[in-house]
Amino acid sequence: MSLTLGNSPSIDDRTVAGVLSEIAEIASETLELQDVFDRVAAAVRRVIPSDYIGVIRITESGGVIPHATSKTQRNCKPISAEPVPLTWWSPRIRPRAGAIPRVDDVRLQLDPSFPADAHMLASGARSCLWEPFNTEGPLRGGVCLGAGVPAAFTDEHQRVLRPIAALLGSAVEHWRIWDRERRRQERLDRVEALLGTLAESLDVREVFQRLSDEMQPILRHDLMVLTQVDVRARTIQITASAGECDIEVPADPIPLTERELEQRADLEILNDIPGDITPDTERQRLIIATGLRSWLRVPVWLSGEIQGALSFFHREPSRYDREDAEVARRLADRISLTLSLHRLAEEARVAAEAQERAQRLEATVQTLARELESRGRGRVVGVSASWREVLHHVGRVAPSETTVLITGESGTGKEVISSLIHHNSSRAEKPFVAINCAALAEQLLESELFGHEKGAFTGAVALKIGRIEQAAGGTLFLDEIAEMSPLVQAKFLRVLEAREFQRLGGTRTLKADIRVIAATNRDLPARIARQAFREDLYYRLNVFQIQIPPLRQRPEDILPLAETFLEELGRAMGRPAAGISRDGRDWLLAYRWPGNVRELRNAIERAILLCDGGLITRQHLPAGTTLDEADPLAEVGAHANGVAAPAAHGMNIDAMERGLVEKALGQAKGNKSRAARLLGLSRAQLYWRLEKYGIR
Repeated sequence: MSLTLGNSPSIDDRTVAGVLSEIAEIASETLELQDVFDRVAAAVRRVIPSDYIGVIRITESGGVIPHATSKTQRNCKPISAEPVPLTWWSPRIRPRAGAIPRVDDVRLQLDPSFPADAHMLASGARSCLWEPFNTEGPLRGGVCLGAGVPAAFTDEHQRVLRPIAALLGSAVEHWRIWDRERRRQERLDRVEALLGTLAESLDVREVFQRLSDEMQPILRHDLMVLTQVDVRARTIQITASAGECDIEVPADPIPLTERELEQRADLEILNDIPGDITPDTERQRLIIATGLRSWLRVPVWLSGEIQGALSFFHREPSRYDREDAEVARRLADRISLTLSLHRLAEEARVAAEAQERAQRLEATVQTLARELESRGRGRVVGVSASWREVLHHVGRVAPSETTVLITGESGTGKEVISSLIHHNSSRAEKPFVAINCAALAEQLLESELFGHEKGAFTGAVALKIGRIEQAAGGTLFLDEIAEMSPLVQAKFLRVLEAREFQRLGGTRTLKADIRVIAATNRDLPARIARQAFREDLYYRLNVFQIQIPPLRQRPEDILPLAETFLEELGRAMGRPAAGISRDGRDWLLAYRWPGNVRELRNAIERAILLCDGGLITRQHLPAGTTLDEADPLAEVGAHANGVAAPAAHGMNIDAMERGLVEKALGQAKGNKSRAARLLGLSRAQLYWRLEKYGIR
């Protein structure tokens, strides 16, 4: 079969098939159809003579863009290098999926008021032929042929052009898929290039504006925002932003509803913010108020959990799609990595600071011990864990301005601890003024604390500066604070609250630039319950409490303290003792020391006088504090077993004590803590006796 196409030579189906095969082979050489299109056009001209052959592609947004062209006349040029709307063509020749009747004379059939029609008229074309890639589904593009003479094309040309257009359409579609993947990969690669910017600082906020600027060519936006979600507080907070909107970006946390919390894991693309969301929540009202139209949000993962989001906003609607979401997600992943590194660095910094603080604290404890020794007040001696804990507390609170309450039994060393706090504070060069609240009557204590003006009361013959003024810039130590009268308590509360006071009989308000350290051997909560001490004053004083354990609860410190007192007092008295005998040491460890360290010091001082340079033995200890008289072990143990305590005369004390310990253990069924309670001993004292008597 053969056919005649206008004035062209006759061709048959075999020629058409050969042309189609040649076009397919040429198109398969490359995905860039433009590179080989002149060869494709030459093959087409063997069956359809023409001066211009063009392939156009319809974009997803509906624009028209030349994909490939080939021409034999110089004035046949593409209409534009950029996408143009379909409305540039008149309805007569506007590209569409169906057939377009060929144009035999453009001068008679086209409308120059349309840019595409005008372009064709200006190019010198007289006739044209159009065939779409596909006749079903959305329009993807087509093939356009032009000639410089009228009526250059026939129905047979149209029929032959149809399979050629389908073949070229397949090549263009392959190119479109490849080009889309290429552009996608290029965008993702450009996001990867931003790692250099992110690496400049672990704090994303410092480089967020630069990230926004560098993302503009990759993903256009008017506002880029990084948010952080607090699930427990049910809030979201903007941690970084770049760009502009109609409102000021809020800095405070924004409350979230339960539904908004659940949606934080989802990718979100809104094409028209005012139409897609309703102002039902504070977060949604803020988003609408920005005046922005398009919104793309991707989650930010941290430590396996979604802890925020990265959002892009644009003033135009429908600006973002799934490809944009992939680009945004890639940047969000890189930001997550930076945030993780920042968190690890912060944790490492905190750990290093904590270790440094611990080392400084240990050094401070050692310094405290050396300072007390150098001031001649006696060394800070103690190896027990509880005593070391006290010194650690001193090291922590000393550098601050915090008010301190020191509690403990009489004789435990509360004033010594207060002095240590002062001498290791920023006020160390200023006065340390102490006052015993139990030693003065109410009016005298008030006058001592606040001072008085001349004539303030009978006997006030001159101005008196009180202890508060004397301690200006330094530390005021209030010993036995529980003995302060209610009137003085009320006045001193004003000092703690407002840091000001007035002298008795005066009207001028003075500033109280002091640090307050208070001490007591009383149970202040119990006194509050009896309304003997003001509750508000207690809470003002009890900002940082240091409780000094009694000596009987830290028996490990008894012998070191005794040795220290032996050395110091012996040197001071000029009568050093040779040491302490074994029975003396046993007695020191067995005794409960109700007077604590002060009583121990006094006992050693008396023993030095009595031993006359020899060993201190049991007989040199104070007569009123012998083991069988002072140690309640035998009495408590006997009562624990329901019998009366036997007389000590003529009996083996060690044997009796061993028997009581064994009975208490039996009654407690081997529970040492319970046995210690039955005997009225601490666990340390019980363990000492178990070791002494070989009890297992």
